[in-house]
Amino acid sequence: MNDQVKEVFVLRSRIIQAIRDFFIARNFLEVETPMMQPIPGGATARPFKTHHNALDMDLFLRVAPELYLKRLVVGGIERVFEINRNFRNEGISIKHNPEFTMLEFYMSYATFEDLMDLTEALFTEVLTKVLGTLVVRYQGRDIDFTPPWRRIVLKQAVCEMGDMPESALESRESIMASARRSGIALTGEEEYGEVLTKLFDQLVEPLLENPTFVCAYPTDVSPLSRRNDDDPMVTDRFELFIAGRELANGFTELNDPEDQRRRFEAQVAKRERGDQEAQFMDRDYLRALEYGMPPTAGEGIGIDRLVMLLTDSASIRDVILFPHMRPEQR
Repeated sequence: MNDQVKEVFVLRSRIIQAIRDFFIARNFLEVETPMMQPIPGGATARPFKTHHNALDMDLFLRVAPELYLKRLVVGGIERVFEINRNFRNEGISIKHNPEFTMLEFYMSYATFEDLMDLTEALFTEVLTKVLGTLVVRYQGRDIDFTPPWRRIVLKQAVCEMGDMPESALESRESIMASARRSGIALTGEEEYGEVLTKLFDQLVEPLLENPTFVCAYPTDVSPLSRRNDDDPMVTDRFELFIAGRELANGFTELNDPEDQRRRFEAQVAKRERGDQEAQFMDRDYLRALEYGMPPTAGEGIGIDRLVMLLTDSASIRDVILFPHMRPEQR
C-alpha cells in the first residue's frame, strides 16, 4: 500500500538476484539443504525444537546450513552456495529476527584470504548493478565500499581502537579484570577468547563504519575454523563489519576430524555447564570429515543486514515482508 516500502522489497529481490548471478558466473552450484535437522550445527545459537510424530524423534530448525554444505564439499561439489532461511531462538531487535536469510558458500582449494578478496568483488558487483555507485548513504553517513577494504587483527583492534593496553590482555585473569572494569558482565566460566571478543563487541564494533575485515579470531570461539599455522591460539577466520555491525563471517575450514572432535567435545562441555548456545557433537559430520575434505574456505553473509544497508533501513523489520512481532494487545 506504500510505494516507498514496496521499493525496498523490489531492491531486495534485485540484490538477491545479483548475488545469485555472481556465484553462478563463477561456477558455484546452488543447492538446498535440510531445514529440519536431528542436530542443529554450524553456529553458536539456541535452536527451535520440534517433534516428528511418525519417526517419534525430536528435530531442530536449522541455525545454519554449514555442516550440510561441507558434506557436499566432501562429496565432490567443490563450489557450492545456498541462499537460505535460518532460525535462531533469540531476542528480537533492530538487528535480529528469529527467522532470517543468509547467503552461505564454500570454495575448495581456497583460504580465508581468498574469501576476503571474493567478498570485495561480490559487494562491488552487487552495488554497481543495483545502485550504480560504491558510496552508500546510510542513516545520515556515507559508507564507501571502494576496495581494498581495511583488514585488522582482532586483538590489535581492541588495543588500538578500544584504547586497551597490551598488558591488560596478557592473561585470562588480566583480561577478565579489564572486561569487568569496562562494565561487561561475566560468569567467571569464560575462556580467554570469549572475553576478548566481548571486549571487541563493546569497544570496537560500534566504531567500524566503512567495510573492515577483522581477522584472527580466538580458537575457543571458533569451533569450526582452522587453526593458524603460526599461532594456534587463533584461527584463520574473519568477520566483516560495516556501519557498526557484523555482515559476514568467513574462515578456512577445519578439515582435521580429530581436531574437530576435540572442538565439539569442548562445546558439549559448555552445554553441560548450561550454555544453551553451545554446539552439539555431530558424529555424522565427523564421519564425513574422515572420508576427507579438501582444503576449503567458507563464508556466511547476512542478506537482511545487507539489504538494510543498501536501502537505508534502520531496522531489520523494515526489510522482511512479515517480521515476527509481539501480538497486539486487545
